[in-house]
This record gives sequence, structure tokens and C-alpha cells, in this order.
Amino acid sequence: MKQVTQTLRTGVVEISDVPVPTLGDKFVLVRNRASVISAGTEKTKIDMGHKNLLQKAMARPDLVRQVIRKVRAEGIAKTLQTVNSRLGAPSPLGYSSAGEVCAVGGMVEGVMPGDRVACAGAGYANHAEFIAVPKNLVVKIPNSVSDEEAAFATLGSIALQGVRLAQPLLGETFLVLGLGLIGQITVQLLRANGCNVIGTDIDRSLVTLSEQYGAVGVNGDITSACGELTGGHGVDGVLLCAGTASNQPIELCGEVTREKGRVVVVGAVGMDIPREEYFKKEISIVISRSYGPGRYDPNYEEAGNDYPYGYVRFTEQRNMAAFLDLIASKRLDVSGLITHRFPLEQAAQAYALIEGAKTEPYLGIVLEYGADSLDNAAVQNRMSVSPQPISKDKLGISFFGAGNYATATLLPILKHNDAVALRGLVTASGRTAQGIASQNDFDFCAADLNELLGDDTDAIMVTTRHDTHANSVIAALKAKKHVYVEKPLGMSVEELAAIHLAYIEGDARQVMVGFNRRFAPLTQNVIEHFANVQSPLVINIRINAGAIPADHWIQDPVMGGGRMIGEGCHFVDLASALCNSEPSSIYAIGSAKPHKSAMLNDNLSVSLTFENGSIANIIYTADGSTAMGKEYVEVFGAGRSAVINDFKELWLHEGDQNTTRKKLGTQDKGQKNMLAAWLVGLKTGEPCISYECLMKTSLATVMAVESLSIGMPMQVNLSVLEQTE
Repeated sequence: MKQVTQTLRTGVVEISDVPVPTLGDKFVLVRNRASVISAGTEKTKIDMGHKNLLQKAMARPDLVRQVIRKVRAEGIAKTLQTVNSRLGAPSPLGYSSAGEVCAVGGMVEGVMPGDRVACAGAGYANHAEFIAVPKNLVVKIPNSVSDEEAAFATLGSIALQGVRLAQPLLGETFLVLGLGLIGQITVQLLRANGCNVIGTDIDRSLVTLSEQYGAVGVNGDITSACGELTGGHGVDGVLLCAGTASNQPIELCGEVTREKGRVVVVGAVGMDIPREEYFKKEISIVISRSYGPGRYDPNYEEAGNDYPYGYVRFTEQRNMAAFLDLIASKRLDVSGLITHRFPLEQAAQAYALIEGAKTEPYLGIVLEYGADSLDNAAVQNRMSVSPQPISKDKLGISFFGAGNYATATLLPILKHNDAVALRGLVTASGRTAQGIASQNDFDFCAADLNELLGDDTDAIMVTTRHDTHANSVIAALKAKKHVYVEKPLGMSVEELAAIHLAYIEGDARQVMVGFNRRFAPLTQNVIEHFANVQSPLVINIRINAGAIPADHWIQDPVMGGGRMIGEGCHFVDLASALCNSEPSSIYAIGSAKPHKSAMLNDNLSVSLTFENGSIANIIYTADGSTAMGKEYVEVFGAGRSAVINDFKELWLHEGDQNTTRKKLGTQDKGQKNMLAAWLVGLKTGEPCISYECLMKTSLATVMAVESLSIGMPMQVNLSVLEQTE
């Protein structure tokens, strides 16, 4: 793999080819997607590399003392050998990154392969294609936060820890001295705390930038400005985020801080504290320890031993999580701090900026890792359309296809709905169209889909065979029609990618897939039973589907796509609804039978993981007895259990003895509720199932077949849709 390194003897920065790091029991192996260059810390390291040996010794007398002790203990020859070895060895750079988990150690909890994570730690979260990071320095990234934003988590935690130590109160006034990356984030954090903020820096452009985030920028006499803005009292506190060997900043803090105020030192500055000023005002001063509690503690960082939540509310890891949550809730912006982006291969150019070889201004410098660094958050931002509500008394609905399911189940429900006007009908066999149209009060029959796309149609219902679904959905979206499609949405990643492109380029139209089981009354009872459960759920779904003749159209790989794609998607969606989360990975295995390809295998075991940590197992078999019920669902979590038997019977269990049983007179798989919810969604503009959920379920189902083929788990990542385009 490629990694950015610096040789300490010469200071040269280069891209080295090094082995992928090994994975320990309490470590996480991550493929980086983005990392951030810390202009302050890393510039210090770069500058140190360019010094001669004497200058290095003068800059780090602590290391000189270590060398002297080693000479006394081991002799000069061995000491020189050690020093030369360390000076000549490439040293990794970087400590703040984000990427995708490739593998986890056996003692890592809460993180799975395929998860997106932010990573921290010098020597761990390096500028490298792959990194191995201790579990306490890894945090899962919220869906709405991009990899690029998440890569700032370490820097953000440094700022956040400084603010925590300052103990800001609503309405207080703080000075942020030094407005680099950490200073700009500090300004935003203080503003989010309801504080007034004064910002100052020797760089006028950084002062101007801080004003965009709510600070009062000061370029001139900061002492006078602080006095004027606080009625002569002085600021309540100072966050010292500058980086300089000068003692002037710490002296200035004493001048501008009020009596009994506080100073928090975040940056590396001169620390010859003038006693008189601090003594007279009884100013508290504290040095912030980087990312927070746990930093420099090997028992926490390396051994993976967490501090008790009740005693240490915000550790390094919990600071990182809080920072990402602030970005997700739009209370913090880091995108506006990015001035440069470089591919990993051009890292030397990035460091030329901070070394001064290039004179252009810079602030946030992001390294990018490969063309496939597109992440879910970026995809979600492009598909976050807001469908317009339909303000009509009756919704004009046209049908493309009218097979047994449509005529026996869907049309009878819609025909008697006063909010629906059935417009046009196209069937595969034109000779049946007229009779169906007459029985269900359609306005007209047509020969092809295009004739249904007129102004009188608000939504198209696609109920044709599977191989026509994708093209029909795309045509409807391009014609600016809402579309309902019977499962599956698509039969391949390529088809789903084409639908996705039509959706994000379309005119805010809703897509709905006929996943009715989530709307079944008994499913809703189970969802309500687990509504207050915070822990992940365990779900088991067994489908005793029965055999279908080999010459049936669903068994045709082109026309029907097999039963996993054609019917298995129902149960992936059901599991998603039950645990209220979306699939993150899927792994399928099938029984070995002659003349059965992976696509057509209908004896399967499918394992799913979900973004909230829930898991599901789906057993789908065609070889069971028809005397046995078809569908059986079990859900477990937080001392509660639930069982659905064929959508006719329900058992809800809680604790040791509390059991509730419910039995329906007839089976109800939720079709009526589903159509009612879909129609309400069209009228309100609020889809009853989000597009993201529908697409992830569909993608997971297609990937289950691919997993069968290659014998490996597959990650369900929406970015594959845009890469396929």
C-alpha cells in the first residue's frame, strides 16, 4: 500500500510502498477515504526534519536527555546505532482520517466490516491507504456526514476538548486567539454554546472567515477591543489556539481576561506565565490534553479499556462522536474550511504548501484516496429530493400490466377508493385489456406505456414481469410521473443504477415498491412492541415457499431473475422495517443442487447486518412440506420477543411471564394498508417508504445473488450505483 512518510534526518516527504498493517484483537483495519493534514502539528514535524542535528538537539532537549541516559546505560556505540536508525527510518505522517472498515479484531464491539468510521491517533490514523486503529480511536460516521467531513473528527475533538475545559456558560464572552483550523472550529463550538466570541489572528483573511461563523473579528488593538466589548470587565475566558514559541500570547491572555476568568491553552505557545497579572486576577489556566481523556493513556488507547461513562462523560472517542453529531445536525461546518484537495499521490504538493514552497493561502488540506472514494453521504445528498404533494381530489392512476396479482389484489382495493381515478390500462395481451378496464372503470385502454404518460395520469403502477420493471420505472420518472412498481425494483446493479440516475435527475417524483409486509397489522404490532428498545435486534425469518416448476417464467434468469430477487426482497425489507434500520451488509449461501445457478437457487440462508447493529437471518426454502405454514417471523431484543405466524397469529413476550396473543380471522399481509399509505404519501409529499430505504433493500437483494456466486459477504453501499453509471 501507499503511505505518506518523512525521513527525520532529511525532512523529505515522499510516498512509500509499505506493507498493509496487521490487525490486532482490539484494532480495526480501515481503508482510508480521506485524511486531513494538520497544518500546525505536521508543519512542526516537517520543520524539525529540515533542521541539522544540532538544531534538532536544541529544539528537543528532552530527547537529548534520553540519548544521554541511553549512553550511560548502553554505551555510545549502541546509542549511535539506535539514533541513526531512527533518524533514517521513514516516519508516518497524519493523525485524522476517515474510511471504510475492512476487518475488525476479535475483541472489537459495535463496528463491522463495511461501516464508515472516523479515525484518530498519531501513528494510527496516518495518511495511508490502509490503517490499523485501536477500537477506542474509531467512531462510526452518521449517514448524513461525508467521509471528507468526518476526516476532521480528530481536529474537531481537540477544539471540543478545549471548549469543554473552558466551561462556557450561555451569554459569556470568549476570545479565540489563533484562527487556524482548530481556532475556526472553536469559534463555531462556542457560538453553538450560546457564547459571544471575539476572534483574532495575525492573518486578516482568517479573521474575516471567523466573522462568517459569528465571531467579532479584531485585527488591531485586541486589548482595547476586548475591554469595549465587555463593558471594561474583560473576557470571561480565552481559548489560546495559536502556535508560536513567543510568550506574547500568554501575556495577552492575562491582560484581556476578567477577574477569576479562565485561560485554556490548546496550541503550542510560549508558557512563561507572567505571575503578577494572573495572580491579581486569580485567573485559572489549564492546558488542554489534545483530544480528551484517554489521550496518552496506553490502557485506553492501545489496550482498549474504556473509562466508565458515568465518571468520564467525554473521552477521546466520545468527543469524536459528539463532533460528528454536531456536523450531522448542521450546527457545525467544516466543509467551508477546506481550501485544498489533493490525491494521495500528490501529497508532496500538499506539504509544499505548509512548508512555504508555495505562497498561496491555505487552511484545510484534504488528501483523497482513489477514484472509488465516493461515499454514502455524498450519494444521499444528491438524492434528497422533496416530492411535491398532489393537490387533487382524485389521483389519476394508470396501470402498466394487469396480471393475477394486480387484478385479484391491487385493483379491487383501488377501485373502491374515492381518492383514486383509474385512467389508462396497458396489458401484455391486448385482448384482456378491454374486459379488465370495463370491470374496474378505467377511462381507456392503450397499446404501450407511452400512451399512459399523459397529463391525466399522476402515477403509474408497474405490475408487469420482472424484466420490464427497470425500464418502465425510468420511463415514468422521465415523464415526471410518480411510480409504484411491484417487486423487484430492478434485477441487477446496472438496472438499479439506471433507475437511480433517472431519479436524481428527475423532477422530484416518488418511487414506491410493493413491499406490503411491513404494512401488515401484525408487523405494525411488533414494531410498536419494540418501539422503545434502543439496543440492536435479532431477527429470524423462515419462508417455506414451496416449489415452482422449472419452466415457470420466474425461474427464467432473464425474464424472472429467480426467487431471491423476485420474492426474497420482501423479507429483506420486512427485516429492515422491524429493526428500523437499513442493510449494511449481506451474505448468502445456498444448497448445492445440479442445474441450479446462483441466481435461480431457491434454497438459501441469507444473513444481514443493519446500520444500527441489528442482524437478521432469512431462511428461504422451496423443499418444505406444503402442509406447513409459509412464513414465520421471530424478533428478539432487550428482554422482549415477538412471533408472527403466517400473518395470522402473533405472540408478544416481555420479561418472564408477560405474553400477549393476537389472532386474525383471515391472513393480512398488508396490501390494503400499503396502498392507503402510498396514496397519502402522494398527496402529502411524504413517501411512506424513503427512496434510500427502497434502493438499499433492492441493492441488498441483488447483492445476495452476487454473494452466492463468490461465496463472500457484500457491502450494501449506495455509492456503487453512481460508480456503475
